[in-house]
Amino acid sequence: MHPPLAADHVDAAHREVALGDFALESGGAIVDYRQSFVVHGEPNAAGTNAVLVCPALTATHHRLDFLIGAGKALDPARWCIVVADPIGNGLSTSPSNSSAQPGMRFPRFVLRDMVEAQRRLLVELGIERLHAVVGASMGGMQALQWAVSHPQRVGRVVAMTPMAKTAPWAVLVTATARACLCADPAWRGDVEGFAARPERGWRATTGLMNALLMRTPDALDALGLADRDAAHRWFDDLVAQQAAIGFDAHDYLYQSWAYEAHDVGTTPGFGGDTAAALASIAAPALVLAPPLDCFNPSSAARAAAAAMPNARFVEIPSTQGHLAATSTRAADAAFLNATIAAFVLE
Repeated sequence: MHPPLAADHVDAAHREVALGDFALESGGAIVDYRQSFVVHGEPNAAGTNAVLVCPALTATHHRLDFLIGAGKALDPARWCIVVADPIGNGLSTSPSNSSAQPGMRFPRFVLRDMVEAQRRLLVELGIERLHAVVGASMGGMQALQWAVSHPQRVGRVVAMTPMAKTAPWAVLVTATARACLCADPAWRGDVEGFAARPERGWRATTGLMNALLMRTPDALDALGLADRDAAHRWFDDLVAQQAAIGFDAHDYLYQSWAYEAHDVGTTPGFGGDTAAALASIAAPALVLAPPLDCFNPSSAARAAAAAMPNARFVEIPSTQGHLAATSTRAADAAFLNATIAAFVLE
């Protein structure tokens, strides 16, 4: 189910392609896989203006809409922008919408499976090479994976707040978020899953992820919450906003498992060597992160950039933490649009 459109969303026709029974890296398969996507702009005659955008954990094709539009980094008048919904986000085939493999019957998948689904989507669209692949958070991790898995098909990489290998801190964050969900009375176990929406579990998860770890103490101070009562009211409003989005708890379990298991070093041919995988990325890369990120440690983004032969790291001058790579603060969005626009046009 598509979440409600927000004021800053850029709407486009929702499209999907049927990819049949989709083989996974694990050896399993997603039955009757359908890949959801949107397209902004048109391909040019030479086929050189395609940009792939990869959404983040729990996000849809609207995640990076603040970069898309006239005069922005990804201007549809110049670029053909394909935004592919990742496996398990509730729009592409997911535990929440699969009739053949619903809930906990869904097979586990990894980020490389998301990338393979995107590759097959591009084949269906007749796109052979990407001018750039762009993503933030889990989307940035997919962008790096694209450059490792398909070096001849990627011209440039833009990765905001990424990790090449999920840091232990981020592993514990997602594990704690799952524990919050599964502490709810609606949880029936690893076979039966959730009997209903885990309202108390989602409240706890929202407190952990959206109120705290997506932000920094300075970011919360900037909200101007005057006292305890104001903080509680703000939190109640945040819980209501997240509930309105309606992300499914089963989908969160599966996407977070994929998130925490990621490592570009386990790409076939690299034998688990993360540094070697990053060193193989010849494409120019722009890696961006704020000074402090309480979800994906900024040190992971810096290390990834340092390990790539043709990458540069740019610090986002923001106190917003993980939310620096969003439109939460207008100055952050303006900085990212200007920096990314210059890079993709180099």
